[in-house]
Amino acid sequence: MVMRGRRSASLSSASALLLLPHFELGNLSSLYKKWPVFYSQISYFSTAHTKKSKYVFSKVDDALNKFDQMVDMRPLPSVVEFNQLLSSIVRMKHYPAAAIFLIRQMELLEIQLNIYTWNIFINCFCHLNREGFGLSLLGKMLKLGLQPTIVTFATLINGLCAAGKLAQALRLFDDMVREGCQPNLIIYNTIVNGLCKVEDTTRAIRLLRTMGERGYAPNIITYSTIIDNLCKDKHVTEALELFSEMRGKGIPPNVVTYTSLIHARCNSGQWEEVTRLLNEMEVNNCKPNVITWNILVDAHCRDGQILAAQDIVERMIKQGVEPSIVTFNSLMDAYCLQGNMNKAREVFNSVTNKGCAPSVISYNILNNGYCKAKRIDEAVELFHEMARNGVIPNIVSYTTLIGGMSRVGRLVAAQQLFKEMRANGLVPDRVTYISLLDGLCKHGHIHEALGTFHVMQNSGLEPDIVHYNILTHGLCQVGQLKVARKLFSALTAKGLHPNVYTYTIMIRGLCKEGLTDQAYELFRKMEVDGCAPNSTSYNLIIQGFLQNSDIQRTKQVLHEMVKKGFSADISTATMVMDLLCSDSTGELFSALFRNCEDYGRVDM
Repeated sequence: MVMRGRRSASLSSASALLLLPHFELGNLSSLYKKWPVFYSQISYFSTAHTKKSKYVFSKVDDALNKFDQMVDMRPLPSVVEFNQLLSSIVRMKHYPAAAIFLIRQMELLEIQLNIYTWNIFINCFCHLNREGFGLSLLGKMLKLGLQPTIVTFATLINGLCAAGKLAQALRLFDDMVREGCQPNLIIYNTIVNGLCKVEDTTRAIRLLRTMGERGYAPNIITYSTIIDNLCKDKHVTEALELFSEMRGKGIPPNVVTYTSLIHARCNSGQWEEVTRLLNEMEVNNCKPNVITWNILVDAHCRDGQILAAQDIVERMIKQGVEPSIVTFNSLMDAYCLQGNMNKAREVFNSVTNKGCAPSVISYNILNNGYCKAKRIDEAVELFHEMARNGVIPNIVSYTTLIGGMSRVGRLVAAQQLFKEMRANGLVPDRVTYISLLDGLCKHGHIHEALGTFHVMQNSGLEPDIVHYNILTHGLCQVGQLKVARKLFSALTAKGLHPNVYTYTIMIRGLCKEGLTDQAYELFRKMEVDGCAPNSTSYNLIIQGFLQNSDIQRTKQVLHEMVKKGFSADISTATMVMDLLCSDSTGELFSALFRNCEDYGRVDM
């Protein structure tokens, strides 16, 4: 009975801990879904290889009450009984903190923990992304004279890899080998997956070879993990070699293996190879899953083959695979890219009829389509529809609508949405500021743009060259060349390098003010600074010379432009033609095109 009071007093402090796993376990679960290596290993780590529990609970409170009953029993149940209870809590997935709390209580009651209890203990901390505590427990185990098992090391290595701490996982791997504890297949696969995650495929392949030398034959998970990473890195030839090696060893490919290769072939547009792989899957009785179908749908959508993508959706349904929200998002995105917003909306509306709920990504895709089509009222309505349907707008949602409003000149609404975004705890990113700054500058609201620029700087987000280009262009447009030049001069001190757009903006601004000598000086400075002029740069400086009737320099730069493979744009061509039409003697024509063998390439 003493224990019950102790638990009640302690649970208030534990309640905060109990809330922690809901968020962090969600992240870990997403890693499990992302990494094929874990498909068959989750149960291995979640139960830590204890004997199958006789306890099954639907609520954590029932498990805690059972613990109270057990500690009131005399004699106390064995540690095996307690381990089974702890395992049942861990299997509930959302409550590793509760298991940690109960193990702490067992220590206070001087119930002797065995190696299985310690493994559960370590596993719980790893689930909470507190692998550092797990390593501390390993040290405590060693001090108590307990010998870690293969499960102990497997749990810690898995936790470290899942947290992206591969260097620590590799050190622990080396330590266990040095201590005479041979890794098993699960540990090898975990390390292989960790290496692939940091794109160290060469080392992963080397470990695959080492496995065979140490008597552990790589399995389908090992090969599929490496093949998938090779495909993502566009090393398809190497992936196919490994695929052939795997089959040569009698290991049949699974849906993950085929899907990786199909994805690679889709990305390179090798549709015949895609068809061959799908046929091979059918022959081997390996059915495509929803991920395989989604890859096919998305690839055809990106290729502009929407009808073919719809046919694939019908095929997947006939084969008993229900489309997911990812399937519908691909179709919507394809229609939006084609500007067919009515069809995109039809697909969006059909989502709920198919048993799916539109995600924030679904709303963002459709909203982006509306904004690009300048159908801002519909975009605003859809934005509000999100909130009504319980979908919380994210930074992309706000940025998309701010950009759409800014482009059509609804700047007050865009600025209000920007404020609302910040009030809701969302931090604007670089793209958000680009969208707002661009709209303000293009519509001549330079003071508001400068204010927004300073807000960005004060938020700790340093503007990059794109932000400076937008602001410099805006200043030049409203005749504030002096301020624009100050910004331009300050770039180097801020560690930013002007690009071709920066120079072109300044050349345009200088020419606009009639400062062609300074514009030409900057034009020549571009190349000295390692930034080659583009077609726009050449056309702008030529137009500046033509405005000042500087025929000699016009001729020089015009010929240089032609030699570099650039052509006169419509403005330059018109100015040249106007000049030639006013030349009754033909002297200007002769001056411009004398000794220019390829003047015909000046497209006019």
